[in-house]
Amino acid sequence: MDFTVASVMAHAGQGPLWYALDLTGGPADDAAFEIKIRPDAGPEALLRSLRNAAHLCATTVDSLPATARGFHPFGAADPSGFAAMACDEILVHTYDAATGLGEDFRPDQRLARRVLTRLFPWHAPGADAWATLLWAHGRLDLPNAPRQCDWRWHSAPIAEWDGTTPRKV
Repeated sequence: MDFTVASVMAHAGQGPLWYALDLTGGPADDAAFEIKIRPDAGPEALLRSLRNAAHLCATTVDSLPATARGFHPFGAADPSGFAAMACDEILVHTYDAATGLGEDFRPDQRLARRVLTRLFPWHAPGADAWATLLWAHGRLDLPNAPRQCDWRWHSAPIAEWDGTTPRKV
């Protein structure tokens, strides 16, 4: 990967910002936003930006009815989909940043399980939902499981999942 720890953290913050805007904008891909968190900012500013972006996304998700839909390339997502995608961005990229710093990061298993089952309902969480979530993103290998390369989320409401594993297009 060509990312620095700072650019990974900037990217992790941009996701929740996009999700808040996409959810409020509706299911059409017709906005002209350009969103960027500066990766050249200091560590404290990057963490503050990530926290603020997560707060904005959570506030947006909480303010809209469960039937709201917003644009996402993998399918028009509902608030629960955007919440799960924001959590996923933060968790997985915090793992990436921690790895880049030689540190370990392990979130709460219950949170990892909720994110995994919402975005990747075709993957059984197993005994270690966090390891399975990282595997689903191609971040690590699991015994007796194929390497994940072309992953994608199920961002639309979970009731619309047809029971198959989607392929990245």
